[in-house]
This record gives sequence, structure tokens and C-alpha cells, in this order.
Amino acid sequence: MQETTVTLAVAGAGVRGSAYADRCATGGAATIVAVAERDPVRRAAFAERHGIPLERTFADWRDLAAAGRLADGIIVATLDHEHVEPAVRFAGQGYHILLEKPMATTEPDCQRIIDAVERSGSMLAVCHVLRYTPYTRLVRQLIAKGRIGTPVSVQHLEPVGWWHQAHSYVRGNWRREAESGPMLLTKSCHDIDWIMHVLGEVPSRVSSFGRLSHFRPDNRPAGAADRCLDCPVERDCAYSAKRLYLSCLGDPDRERWPLGAVTHDVTTEGVLAALRDGPYGRCVYGGDNDVVDHQVVSMEFPSGATASFTMTAFTPMAQRQTRIFGTRGYLEGDSRQVSVRDFVTGEVETFDTGTGHESQIGHVEADDALADAFVAALATGDRSLLSSDARESLAGHRVVWAAELARRTGQVVEIPR
Repeated sequence: MQETTVTLAVAGAGVRGSAYADRCATGGAATIVAVAERDPVRRAAFAERHGIPLERTFADWRDLAAAGRLADGIIVATLDHEHVEPAVRFAGQGYHILLEKPMATTEPDCQRIIDAVERSGSMLAVCHVLRYTPYTRLVRQLIAKGRIGTPVSVQHLEPVGWWHQAHSYVRGNWRREAESGPMLLTKSCHDIDWIMHVLGEVPSRVSSFGRLSHFRPDNRPAGAADRCLDCPVERDCAYSAKRLYLSCLGDPDRERWPLGAVTHDVTTEGVLAALRDGPYGRCVYGGDNDVVDHQVVSMEFPSGATASFTMTAFTPMAQRQTRIFGTRGYLEGDSRQVSVRDFVTGEVETFDTGTGHESQIGHVEADDALADAFVAALATGDRSLLSSDARESLAGHRVVWAAELARRTGQVVEIPR
């Protein structure tokens, strides 16, 4: 077993924070020594899983910070609008930081984090997990080798998934911009960053279109009730909370997520009780959500290359899909396989990254790879193991904010270098 050289604390032990922490601790690569989590059930379960003593478990990240520096690094996975204060505070204490995306919800707050880590000399990695996959490395290698010539245009799709949209962005914590941020930031800053990473450029101008089209009161079916459990048309509704969450029972992965956000009682009775009283049982056409359910972003780069990004709720929940059009060839990928057509020979070559299988969704392999890289960077002091730094993350976030300005105003927005 690898000798333990890295200690970590965790601020926010929900689905994301727990996933990163569990991976960091796998095989003894790191030891989790402290946790701050406001949910007492999650806090207790996390502490038990990692053997954390009671005196190092906290209900609030501020109490963890007040205890002084307890570890080499910290995973900050609080809610999006609660990133800046803990990141600044823990950087000031000398922690190296793995920070869930987005870095923060405004540019001034991102700059505060940058200033804090640069003053302290701390390493900071924002969780742009898609950078760390074998798939991404393969795409970049093929482009670097000239297999498609010079990239001229990109099409990139994020298929959010109809039930995922309803779970997280209509009923869940990311449903309102004022409480989290725009959909393009909270969900798709992954993808804007990925396009920039693959092309090696920051866009010079953007335009964008999108809106909240479907999950609105004016689309409410006739006779629909305020809650799925009381609804006479529930059986014919694609967004039935009863169907979604009861179907998770018996599947450990789906009991962890999405059901873990709904209730800790993974029984039929527990799920029904949560849907009776909690936010996840509400009608998707009668909530207080305001984030978009589809959006396109068009980008132009200094080289003249262009890219289009589409985020839409109205798909199965699937892997990202990308096409890159070059002067010598064409590349198409689905996050697992990449095919390249050579315009000279007409031949098509297919590469399999060996990650996952068709039934898997999400980016578990990428989460694991990022966690491994963070631990290795702390163990060796080698910052190059982290694919991006705070300033790169800010550059991507600025593209997101420019795209949101373009969407709201109908303008083409210039992005200063």
C-alpha cells in the first residue's frame, strides 16, 4: 500500500465533496482528517467512513477554519454562492485547495480567490474535471499530431437529460440564478473550459441564445396538481417525481444520487414522505425555477476558428458529444470513442479510450482522475500535475459571463484579452 503523505479536510460533504474525498482516500493515497458539513446525517456518515474523531467534525466551515490548519489541503464543495469566503479563508491559512466549479459566481469574487492563493502560495485547482480524462488527452494529442490539420470549427453538445434537469435545475439547489448562478455557469462552465482547452485559445467574441421554454406555469397540463403524489396526470408526465425517485430504490449508485439529495431514508415510505413535503415532489410546472432549459453559445477565436456549444435538457442523460472539423480531417467523439476521417486517404480510424461502458453516465472517471492529480500534486509539490490554475478558470468563467450578457441583450460581446 502507498505510504500516506497527504492529509485533507473537507468543507461540504455532499455528493461532490464526498466523491472527491473517497477517491483521494482510496488505497491510502491521502487521509481525510476533518470535515465540515451542515447536514448532520451526512456529516456523521462521512466521519464514520473516514474515521474522523468527533472533535474534528464541524457543522460549519467557519468552525473548521477557526480550528486552524488541520491538513495539507482542503476540498471545498459548498454551494456555489458559498465558494468565495471559505476559499479565501483557507488559502490564508496555507491550505492547498480543490475547489468545486464554478470558482465563484461573480468576477470580483473570483479575483478575491486568485489574490488569496497568490498571496499564500497555495495550489488551487478548480474542478474542471473534463480536462483530466483519457478522452480529452487523446483528442488533444490527435490535434497536436496534425491528424485533422488545422481545426477550423467545433460542435459540442452537453445532453443534460430530461430527468436531471428536473431534479437539479427545476426542483433542486440550482433552479434559481439568484441562489446559485446562470445554468451556463453552474452546469456548463465545464464545457466552455473544455473547448478552450482543446483548441488552446480563449475566444475573442461570443453570441448566445436560450431561455426557459418548457418548465413554466403556462405549460402546466390541465388538471395537474401542485405535487406529483396528488396529481391525476402524473402517470402520463415525463417528469413524475414518484416514478423517478421510487425507481432509484435498490440501486446503490442511484440511491446515492439523485435519491441522496431527496432523502436519507431509502425506503418506499421514506421516499414518499420526502415527496409529500419536500421540494423534490413539486410539479415542475409550478415551481420557482428561472434558469434556462436550453442554450446555444457561438464563439470566435483569435485564430479565426469558431465553436458552437449546445446545452439542452431535452435528451437522455448521456455523455458529451463533439465534432471537430479540420483542414485535413474530421474528428468525432462521444467521451469514450474518437473516430478520425482522413481527407487524403478517405480512411476512418477509431480509437477507444477504454473508459466506462454504454450504461454509464456522468464523469466519474474524470472526477477520479482529478482527485488523483490533486493528491499527487500535494505529495510532490508539482503544480504541473494540475491541468489549470485559478487564472485559467477565471478566463473560462469570463467567457460564460460574456455569453450570458450576449443572451440577455442580443449583442455580440467582445472579450478583452
